[in-house]
Amino acid sequence: MRLLAGLLLIVAAGSAMAYDLNGVALGGKEIEVKQKFPSARCQALEWKSKAADRRCDDAKIAFAGGVAGRVTFYLKAGVVQAFDVRFQTRELERVAGFLKKQYGAPLAEVHDTIEVKGKDPRKFYKLRWEKGKGSAREQAVLIAELAKSRSSLLVSRGDFEEEIYKVR
Repeated sequence: MRLLAGLLLIVAAGSAMAYDLNGVALGGKEIEVKQKFPSARCQALEWKSKAADRRCDDAKIAFAGGVAGRVTFYLKAGVVQAFDVRFQTRELERVAGFLKKQYGAPLAEVHDTIEVKGKDPRKFYKLRWEKGKGSAREQAVLIAELAKSRSSLLVSRGDFEEEIYKVR
């Protein structure tokens, strides 16, 4: 009995680390998106993709402890494959701190500068979390160009990033 209780505790702890947005996790259902984000507008994608067949957009949300943002959920066969959250870069420190608590220590945290001759240097901040392998791989990537007003958090399954905009 103690062994079973211990295994259930381990499973519960593992599932608490799921990549989610306000309780809607990767692998969640479209009905969960609609329940948690009642003003989300769901529709078929305008293009063919192996990564998703529907999207749900919500213009104004609060996440990361109250930060305002906008979200798009991408679904395939009614299951959440990815979500993309856009937010004001001025909230970057608050969002990054929240995500580190929510998702754990990132796999990578990078401050990067891209310099092009004749142009001002572009400074970026990136965080990356990843777990699993192959089609079971899940990742969360926060990217902020520090001089821009908007930043993005993309959370996805498998090869979503490579497949979503491929021309078919």
